[in-house]
Amino acid sequence: MTKFVLIAALGAIASVSAAGPAAVQLGKAGTYAILSKLGISTVPTSDITGNIGVSPIASTAITGFSLKMDSTNTSATSTQVTGSVYAADYATPTPADLTVAIGDMEIAYTDAAGRTPPDHLNLGSGDLGGKTLAPGLYKFGSTVIIPTDCTISGLPTDTWIFQISGDLVMAANMRVKLDVGVKASNIVWQVAGYVEIEAGAHMEGILLVKTAAHFRTDSSLNGRILAQTAVTLQSSTVTQPYLGRFLAQTADILV
Repeated sequence: MTKFVLIAALGAIASVSAAGPAAVQLGKAGTYAILSKLGISTVPTSDITGNIGVSPIASTAITGFSLKMDSTNTSATSTQVTGSVYAADYATPTPADLTVAIGDMEIAYTDAAGRTPPDHLNLGSGDLGGKTLAPGLYKFGSTVIIPTDCTISGLPTDTWIFQISGDLVMAANMRVKLDVGVKASNIVWQVAGYVEIEAGAHMEGILLVKTAAHFRTDSSLNGRILAQTAVTLQSSTVTQPYLGRFLAQTADILV
């Protein structure tokens, strides 16, 4: 009986009309928690759930992870990664797979950057502190700051795209909060500059970053870092998105 009730609940969710822009398709890039063209570094100990990869740069650009190659030389492991580590100089088919993933990452970035028309233009002059953000397409012609907590509010089917022509900077110990049901996988931050998540701060969503992504001491992300340059971590936590808080809570209630 429980299974049938859960299936009915999921069907009801699927039947709700989604608010916000059409989803950004990540392709093979969506199989990585962190994907970078120029390198991934960590000041141990970081905690990453999901695969990480670099291309076209070689594995020497993955630093601080104490990598151990697997028997096939197609991937490596690290005590800081719950998943696999891939690089362009690993054995076939890894280089070709990474080329596809990097291409998909760039396509996703271009797609997100090109969406029109915006539902919100330069909201708060780029200051999202204290804001409650409904589904939609947000466009900023400047750097965006998050100096205090902000909340993303909507349903499991809703989507958000934030187009940022400058940098994205989040102050220390602040949080992007999700209403119950909102899925981090439906939130895309397209950032032409760099992303700076200061110490102890928590971010949500998919980061499509043209330049660097810096996560400072004890910062965290529920989402993905897909960067066209380098990613630096300092004892940071990165967890790839899952089905969503609402579905997990629904399953718990129905068991």
